[in-house]
Amino acid sequence: MAAPKRGRSASAQSKPGRSLALILIAIVALTGGMFASGNTTPRLGIDLAGGTSITLRAVAEPGQESAINKTNMDTAVEIMNRRVNGLGVSETEVQTQGTRNIIVNIPKGTNSKEARQQVGTTAKLYFRPVLATEVSDGAATTSPSPSASSSPSGKATGKATQKATGKSTPSSSAAPSATATSQGRAVTDALKADSTPSATASSSAQTSASPSASSSSSGNAAASKLEAQYTALNCKNDKARANTGKGKSSDPTVACGKNSHGQWQKYILGPAEVDGTDVKNARAVFNTQSAAGWTVTMEFTGTGSKKFAAITGKLAKNQTPQNQFAIVLDGDVVSDPYVTQALSGNAEISGSFSQQEAQSLANMLSYGALPLSFKEDSVTTVTAALGGEQLQAGLIAGGIGLALVIVYLLIFYRGLSVVAIPSLLVSAILAYVIMALLGPTIHFALNLPAVCGAIVAIGITADSFIVFFERIRDEIREGRSLRPAVERAWPRARRTILVSDFVSFLAAAVLFIVTVGKVQGFAFTLGLTTVLDVVVVFLFTKPLMTLLARRKFFANGHKWSGLDPKALGAKPPLRRTRRPSAPVDPKEA
Repeated sequence: MAAPKRGRSASAQSKPGRSLALILIAIVALTGGMFASGNTTPRLGIDLAGGTSITLRAVAEPGQESAINKTNMDTAVEIMNRRVNGLGVSETEVQTQGTRNIIVNIPKGTNSKEARQQVGTTAKLYFRPVLATEVSDGAATTSPSPSASSSPSGKATGKATQKATGKSTPSSSAAPSATATSQGRAVTDALKADSTPSATASSSAQTSASPSASSSSSGNAAASKLEAQYTALNCKNDKARANTGKGKSSDPTVACGKNSHGQWQKYILGPAEVDGTDVKNARAVFNTQSAAGWTVTMEFTGTGSKKFAAITGKLAKNQTPQNQFAIVLDGDVVSDPYVTQALSGNAEISGSFSQQEAQSLANMLSYGALPLSFKEDSVTTVTAALGGEQLQAGLIAGGIGLALVIVYLLIFYRGLSVVAIPSLLVSAILAYVIMALLGPTIHFALNLPAVCGAIVAIGITADSFIVFFERIRDEIREGRSLRPAVERAWPRARRTILVSDFVSFLAAAVLFIVTVGKVQGFAFTLGLTTVLDVVVVFLFTKPLMTLLARRKFFANGHKWSGLDPKALGAKPPLRRTRRPSAPVDPKEA
């Protein structure tokens, strides 16, 4: 049984070149991608590269000064920050200053004109009729959402899940609306209609009778284009999703949202029938008189109430999903309730809402109706002089730290530095290239705290080498030769390294989640370099050590190898001793 085990061990030791080749290919591929993208340096944050600082002042409509309050300002900051800083590492900062000002810091290298437009424009909220919808992976979603009815008191109650249910079996009554033919007809009708589109076949006949042949041809062409966009739309793709919901509110569009199962849902939506400004107020309310639980009540203005009654009256005549209306905020569908009858007055959206979900939807509806606009008070250019000096000091400190680590390795581990120093270099190359690639992909920006995270990573990486080297030395002290010592030391060192790196990564993840602003840059860099430490140790450090263990300089324990058995106080090799044989009796012989 021992022979096969030795064979497997020998085979594992004889193929370290595969791991080294793999990491070399990864470095070449990433470096090639970096040069191909034209981004050969990481994007720098505003503290290192300078940028633009914008001061926005909230302006209320006459007689509505109370609208400028902490809740509304915080909601505005949240939406602006979501627009320009989706992952939290692009270094664009949005924060309140005082009671009516919002400060936006945009680093150099970011499209400041586009960012200024994004943060300075009030969130656009629309109610659009749903013409077609399905789960983005292609599964049909033609099953009905909860219905709507008028309450006895005359107050309309529209019931809806936060997202339409995504995977129910289509009923026979709903099937016609799910076909490509009826979807195409609905889109065509929406393009031809003067105001509100009708998605049914009967209203299609009414609305398509008056246009001329040329306008009909134009409408069909526009409908075909929209259907092609809908067919090709993959809501799981961030870039594709970012381009939805654009264009004029009076035109049909495609959009994305998440349903109650957390799946991406895509939509063809008709022209906007109700604007966010038509919503007077929206509140999250816990309904104690029914099993609905948390609901969202909407109070419309006089004009908005008429618009809402008109659109719900027309939608109620249609089949699912064309009896739904989508609540669209900044191009994203945040809810898609459906109705079965015309609703007038106020409306209530109910479903399986948690308190947080209901409050979030109410905030979105309210923000679209806020009588707030923002005026640019000042736009100033921030220089990187101070940040440049701090960066220079930080790089000097990092260089000194790295030099001290190398000196320590040379003094205490001598020849093993041939493993440690290249490993540090490989880790540094990977970190630099990945940071450069993350700039254009997720808008990652390197700020001073992120630089600090990279410097801390030097210690984390060096610690992994030391753990491995000390395990090898322990095996040599037990009297083993170098090659078996390396293989026996690796499993023990590997466990310690993984536990240590897991703790570091967990700390970085928690720090990234619970903090905002520049501290997230530190946490992100620390987490990234911790993951790279595991990659480098497994694919470079250990295979390189296996190869060097075959060299006489290390295998024979040269005094400058760092593995001299005498210097380490190794025990004599364990040898098996034979028991003395019993003396032979001459008489028996």
